[in-house]
Amino acid sequence: MPTPEVLARKNIDRLLAAAGWVVQDFKQLNLGAGIGVAVREFQTQSGPADYVLFVDRKAVGIVEAKKAGTTLSGVFEQSARYMTSFPEDIPHVELPLPFSYESTGVETRFVDLRDPNYRSRRVFHFHRPETLREWLIPSVGASLRLAPTLRGRLRDMPEKHPLITKGLWDAQIEAITSLEQSFAQNKPRALIQMATGSGKTFTAVSFIYRLIKFAGAKRVLFLVDRNNLGKQTLREFQGYITPDDGRKFTELYNVQRLTSNVIDPVCKVTVTTIQRLFSMLKGDAEYEETNEEMSWFEQNIPLTPSSQSSDSPLPVGEGPGVREVAYNPDIPIETFDFIITDECHRSIYNLWRQALEYFDAFLIGLTATPSKHTLGFFEQNLVTEYTHERAVADGVNVGYEVYRIRTQITQAGGQVEAGHYVDKRDKKTRAVRWEQLEDDLAYAPNQLDRDVVAKDQIRTVIQTFRDRLFSEIFPGRTEVPKTLIFAKDDSHAEDIVEIVREVFGKGNEFCKKITYRSGEKPEDLIASFRNAYDPRIAVTVDMISTGTDIKPLECLLFLRMIRSQGYFEQMKGRGTRVISDTDLTAVTPDAGHKTHFVLVDAVGVCEQDMTDTRPLERKKHIPFDKLLQRVAMGVRDADSLESLAGRLARLDRALTPKDRASVELISGGLPLKKMIHNLLDSVDPDIHLDYALKHFDLDPQVKAGLRPAPMEVIQKAQESLIQKACAPFDNAQLREILVGIQQRSEQVLDTVSQDELVEARFVADEARRKVATFEEFIAAHKDELTALQILYSQPYGARRLTYQAVRELAEAIERPPYNLTPESLWRAYERLDQARVRGAGPSRLLTDIIALVRFALEQSETLEPFPLTVAERYRAWLVDQLNAGRQFSPEQLEWLEMIRTHIAASVTIEMDDFEEVPFNQKGGAVKVYQLFGDELDGILDELTQVLVG
Repeated sequence: MPTPEVLARKNIDRLLAAAGWVVQDFKQLNLGAGIGVAVREFQTQSGPADYVLFVDRKAVGIVEAKKAGTTLSGVFEQSARYMTSFPEDIPHVELPLPFSYESTGVETRFVDLRDPNYRSRRVFHFHRPETLREWLIPSVGASLRLAPTLRGRLRDMPEKHPLITKGLWDAQIEAITSLEQSFAQNKPRALIQMATGSGKTFTAVSFIYRLIKFAGAKRVLFLVDRNNLGKQTLREFQGYITPDDGRKFTELYNVQRLTSNVIDPVCKVTVTTIQRLFSMLKGDAEYEETNEEMSWFEQNIPLTPSSQSSDSPLPVGEGPGVREVAYNPDIPIETFDFIITDECHRSIYNLWRQALEYFDAFLIGLTATPSKHTLGFFEQNLVTEYTHERAVADGVNVGYEVYRIRTQITQAGGQVEAGHYVDKRDKKTRAVRWEQLEDDLAYAPNQLDRDVVAKDQIRTVIQTFRDRLFSEIFPGRTEVPKTLIFAKDDSHAEDIVEIVREVFGKGNEFCKKITYRSGEKPEDLIASFRNAYDPRIAVTVDMISTGTDIKPLECLLFLRMIRSQGYFEQMKGRGTRVISDTDLTAVTPDAGHKTHFVLVDAVGVCEQDMTDTRPLERKKHIPFDKLLQRVAMGVRDADSLESLAGRLARLDRALTPKDRASVELISGGLPLKKMIHNLLDSVDPDIHLDYALKHFDLDPQVKAGLRPAPMEVIQKAQESLIQKACAPFDNAQLREILVGIQQRSEQVLDTVSQDELVEARFVADEARRKVATFEEFIAAHKDELTALQILYSQPYGARRLTYQAVRELAEAIERPPYNLTPESLWRAYERLDQARVRGAGPSRLLTDIIALVRFALEQSETLEPFPLTVAERYRAWLVDQLNAGRQFSPEQLEWLEMIRTHIAASVTIEMDDFEEVPFNQKGGAVKVYQLFGDELDGILDELTQVLVG
């Protein structure tokens, strides 16, 4: 039997050959056999090296071989001896030799001694000899200004090529600067968190341009997980104007969005879905573009067996006998220098992550909602953190308010008494038949739109939304704002579309379904929803729940529950996008400007506890019956067992008492919940150890925790737990009944029950938080900020408010940790005390913050826009002047009105202001002196004090 060392050498030989190296024994040495030759047992001054690598007949590096299981971090010292002691009289590129690999045939590490502060890194495979030759070219000419290696150039880039900040937001500058500092420190992974709508893709294009131009990046991969996001990304590259050159990115560098499984060798940037990348690594010649329409992370419906063909979106590692991504010589590991993965929280789970770890590349993740798992994958290297709250404060995002609609059936479910006729609809065909109920039909809220469809529940929610839309949700409006409704599945979406059209009394164009089964091309529907007047309302499941940019959206209506906090934040992000007033009114004529969006919560999604944990489901593409069959046949890997547990947990929630009794009868008294727990225990390392300690005869020191348990014992415990957990599924009858329950394809249409509205109102919790934060801010800064000092010192003192002082105050409340805006504060006060708030909302004047402070300090009984207060005081001042016998001419009154308007917007007025619009259009300072003469200074002082004080 071969020794571990011999097996390791065989594996290393195979890996080198796959990468294009000609592997030879020293005695059969022939350096002309290829571009790259790996010579075994080549003699150096420190002894024979396991392999010496030659490129174009010159030695470039060594490979140190170790048996499988050897930890490699300390092996480099041995490699270094051979690299340093290579014979000087034998052709070589430089001494010490620049490249070193340490490999067991299972794990391989690589180092380039030319890197600054060089250190070994794990690589999936050996590099091709052509690549090492290419890497050596920069080091030939000493006169070259660039560092010889990518990592050297990254170290130098921040200092030698400072970022041009023109056209970038502060958050984007912070992200690019911090990322480049991370690169300079040779950190292999970096995570960028930027709020939805804050320009993540633009930021990525900006730093990609710098990486290509200044770091000499050969090729960059931009990964998305849906086709429409790939198209969106390509448009960003096409529209990007380089800050130093002035030309568009695509005029300087080729950008390819993959629609076939062929990478254009001249492209600097490749944009593709992670699904297609898997297909390419698998060696598929073609891949259906329709498979890229849906994010695998979001997909909950297993594929049918017929769809699992060679061109199906079956991930690598899921075919018979295949567990992991294998090396593909057509796509070597050095194909890309950098990989950017968009919405990375969706693309780092399980087998998907293998596509990222395949390449010898820096990994950059983009996300708005990092979970613990995301942070873990990127080694806690969060280079920038730009939250939604900061984005709202900066005006990059808009905030939101929650409007809650509660109905009786939504909260408590419903019941149809025996004897009534109900419709039963096939979930797939939607064919309907009648059936008379023999027993009472009681259903819980979590069965709605899955097992039972209560049409009046949907209708009551939509009617309430319609009735409150222009009076409470968007008061004063007449056009239905662009609204996105989230449904549970395609069938539910179909019901919602029908009821929305009926309730609003509109046609097909008013409300449309945008799902993967829409009939029309999804990208055309999305474009219409984004740019055209119709549709006003769109209903979706997952297709535009994340990533898709629809700036005119002002309302999100949730008719489905969400369990994942990260996913919920992504869905909310659809409404946060800012948009210019011109673009908004082009699709919603009476919108004016977008200051916030409204989240209409019709299911209590904002009130439930959510989780950041990863999904149990790992085998979404495998139908439930096939998954059960595979487990029964002995496929017992952790992914399969966790997936089965996840499927059974969903099934458990749908069981009727009769179902439970049948399952327990057939399983010999074992409840389904216990089967689920047993499956999860079988893949839990802590449970494995506990089981071993309880059931095996172990050394006392192991039982006392003084020594670790042997791995073979832990493995034996795991095997015992897996056998116990999988035993029930050997029973074909149990498998049959579980599949039968899962495949029940009919849902009951409850047309009998009438729903009732329980409550419809804005949720005040967020408003209270904002008001409390604002009042804390005032108390904390009353002695620091000039505006607050003056507003605190009543009556009006010698010091006067200035526009600069008011601006300083506004900027202070917008900065973290307060993250407030005048607009959001105004709405918060309106929610809490509508009777004391006047006006539809604040005008876009900075001076409105004066009204907010005075209201918070209880110096004003009502909250009204500052210009209204100024106008009332001005009218009272005019009456006082008339009563005192002071008369003004019509022309003087016209100028006084202009002065009043200026003070309302700017707090004060100075002589220099008369040289600006609108005063200069009426004669400016000369004219105002002609009209008021020596009284002018006194009138200006008096008006400023009366109107502002």
